Amino acid sequence: MAKAQRDKLHSEELYLPGDESIMVEQTACMEKLYDFNATRPSQGALRESMLHDMFADLGEGCYIEPPLHSNWAGAHCHFGNHVYANSNLTLVDDTHIYVDDNVMFGPNVVLATAGHPILPELRMREYQFNAPIHIGNNCWLGAGVIVLPGVTIGDNTVVGAGAVVTKDLPANVVAVGNPARVLRPIGERDYDVYFKGRHINWDEVCEESGLTKPDSSQPC
Repeated sequence: MAKAQRDKLHSEELYLPGDESIMVEQTACMEKLYDFNATRPSQGALRESMLHDMFADLGEGCYIEPPLHSNWAGAHCHFGNHVYANSNLTLVDDTHIYVDDNVMFGPNVVLATAGHPILPELRMREYQFNAPIHIGNNCWLGAGVIVLPGVTIGDNTVVGAGAVVTKDLPANVVAVGNPARVLRPIGERDYDVYFKGRHINWDEVCEESGLTKPDSSQPC
């Protein structure tokens, strides 16, 4: 007996996403997303409540700026604490997306778990497969970054604007380009300069935030 299409969403198997049982469930999720995107800027508490209802997991202090685009309205998304997403975050969450704590997404970031076979005969029949995405703690994905199915990004890594991440990225690096490549590690200079020769005023930062100046000999 053939396996039900709904049972293949999270197995990386080929399946037919237009199956009626899938569409009924997915449409119900999309109704919630429509309501979220229709909220007003003053309705922050309502937005937060709606996101907790939509997402599989959502930690404390998360903020997602509408409009949000998501195949399942976050039903397969697991966000940690203090995740920030600028406008037009696209979650192709046909399977699970895991985002750890203190992650920032610039505008127009795409996290795409879904793919389609190269073979034309299978694509004509609208087959699809899904592979999960994992993003570690304290990452920053710049504007327009695209993350493809099955990718893992390590802790503290920064992905430059417009990069297309096709393969796993390690922790504590800066990655750029299409396809994304490691440009350099996060290093000692980053403890001194934050942007084009502008130096970090650690006295001010520590006073404002309560931070202690990090030891540049240790990773973030």
